[in-house]
Amino acid sequence: MTTSSQNGLVKVGIAPIGWTNDDWPDLGGDIPLEQCLSEMAEAGYEGCEVGGKFPRDPERLRHLLHPHALQVASGWFSLWFTEAGKRDETIAAYREHCRFLRAMGASVVVVCECGRSVQQGPLPVSAARPRFDGSECKRLVDGLHRIGKIAADEGMTNVYHSHMGTGIQSLEDIDRLMAETEPALVSLLLDTGHSTFDGHDPREVIRAHAARIRHVHLKDVRGGVARQAIEQKWSFEQAVRAGVFTVPGDGDVDMQGVVEDLKEAGYSGWMVVEAEQDPHIANPLQYAKMGRDFLRRAVGL
Repeated sequence: MTTSSQNGLVKVGIAPIGWTNDDWPDLGGDIPLEQCLSEMAEAGYEGCEVGGKFPRDPERLRHLLHPHALQVASGWFSLWFTEAGKRDETIAAYREHCRFLRAMGASVVVVCECGRSVQQGPLPVSAARPRFDGSECKRLVDGLHRIGKIAADEGMTNVYHSHMGTGIQSLEDIDRLMAETEPALVSLLLDTGHSTFDGHDPREVIRAHAARIRHVHLKDVRGGVARQAIEQKWSFEQAVRAGVFTVPGDGDVDMQGVVEDLKEAGYSGWMVVEAEQDPHIANPLQYAKMGRDFLRRAVGL
């Protein structure tokens, strides 16, 4: 159900990562796309982000989504601007991805710089994550401005996703990126889970950058697992498999405060439930319903 905020509309969607994790195929690799789509709709969501099992032919994807009345909210795109020699291929692949999302009716593209990322490796997710130097920051900013102009030409907006294990993870990283980029070309994705896992309050991000937030991932965090992951220097994969993330209402994030802050700021757009878990431990339909019911009951979405 689409709900009204003070200055616009909020739509509630879900990411397919609770059914199938594209980074680790054994986490839901056996779950068919049709099951994912039908259960998203059954749980009460009006849209979704796209994952690896989604066809990239717009006509074919629309045919699959139509019976479930699901819209496309966005989709992830990995950037490699900080790595030498990858700028041109990143831009070429981005242009194709942007056009695909536009054809599917999305208005934002989720982007994240993955240069030197440890999010898929065996290293400690926080202690070993990259810290970009001045030249890397400049390459990233220049690249974001370049694809920001491409997005604008397509009637789209890029939303930057701060992410555990990457060079833009902390609140200080986010502050710096927002200060060094043009608001007309670079917007922000608020991910409550990654903020909390990193150790900063997602409400701080809203207070500092509400005007730049154009997309939201509502991901809850089991605080005990997050603390253990940092203290014992787990990899991101170890943390995910141990259940660091869950759906709204099942963890320690102040979801009610987050949503109230966003409403107060006049946020409009998608709020997407996203909680990567092992689907053979956390039944995707059960958790999708749990998150949707919480949002209706506790925050009026």
